[in-house]
Amino acid sequence: MYAYIGCRTTKERNARGKGISVYQVEDGKWELVQILEGEINPSYLCINKKQDRLYSIHGDYSEVSAYKILGNGTIEKMCTQKTHGTNPVHLLLSPSEKWLYVANLQTGSVSVMPVLEDGSLGKIEDLYFISGNGGPGHISHPHQICIDRSGKWMIVPTQGRLQGIGKVTSFRINEDTGALEETAFLKARTGGEPRNCVFHPNNRWLYFLNEKDSTMWFCLFDQNTGTMEPQQILSVLPEDYAGDGWASGLIMSEDGSVLYASNRKHDSITVFGTDPESGRMTYLQNIKTGGGQPRFITFSPDGKQVIAANETTDDLTFFDVDPVNGRLTEKEMLATESPVCVVFKV
Repeated sequence: MYAYIGCRTTKERNARGKGISVYQVEDGKWELVQILEGEINPSYLCINKKQDRLYSIHGDYSEVSAYKILGNGTIEKMCTQKTHGTNPVHLLLSPSEKWLYVANLQTGSVSVMPVLEDGSLGKIEDLYFISGNGGPGHISHPHQICIDRSGKWMIVPTQGRLQGIGKVTSFRINEDTGALEETAFLKARTGGEPRNCVFHPNNRWLYFLNEKDSTMWFCLFDQNTGTMEPQQILSVLPEDYAGDGWASGLIMSEDGSVLYASNRKHDSITVFGTDPESGRMTYLQNIKTGGGQPRFITFSPDGKQVIAANETTDDLTFFDVDPVNGRLTEKEMLATESPVCVVFKV
């Protein structure tokens, strides 16, 4: 098994990363086998189903790159294309993998890019702007591309900031052309600033993480219309903590029974259980990551661990997942520079 770690590399980000790091993972031990240096802020990664191509955005800039994954797990750059947006922060392949969608945070758009037969990227096919609060030039700021379990809907959480709206927008996907049709949106409460979302396996329950007010939001999702109906909102910070929050990563267990949200500033992970009948959330645990600014969290491929990428302290924290209740126990840490994303080839 191989792990690929995206990072920050620039002085503007006060970063120490050198490029995409590749680790061979065997019997729980991580061995560094490559750092592909020279890649600027390869800060979010995704991998295709065949696990022979890797894609990365270049945060704070306007590009996305494709890489070939070789037989020994190392990577080789294939191409770089312009996203025609500034500060891409998230990318996701369409279900057929004919298209790559990219969220451009600063300029409020979603790029649609064709994936060519060899897995490289063609020039941008289309660009969709997320409307803001006002006239021309007022945009909202997308932070994630999320596709539902049917593959028919794209959900885009966006932040308002100065000229935008904190909201979540639904787009109907045309897989043949890559085209997106906006069908509905749900406005967050003032100051919420939606950042990430995840679908329950039943595809009827949708959970959002709001960055600035540090809340989890549970909504019903209509698979016919793309509309969302709020049901519940809970804080992801402990009740005895009065400081600032800065929520970041969100993941769900494979069976949909447990949610995990990471908190920068508080530097922790909050665990929620979900009711199998109603979908409503119940607070289970808050546990420190032992590192600074856990911007990103993910599962190990077998689902037995949660991994937090602590950006400012240059390490990953590994937690064992209790197979009964989903609670976390810290196991170990791994040093790696300015990590902000981890994906696996198994």
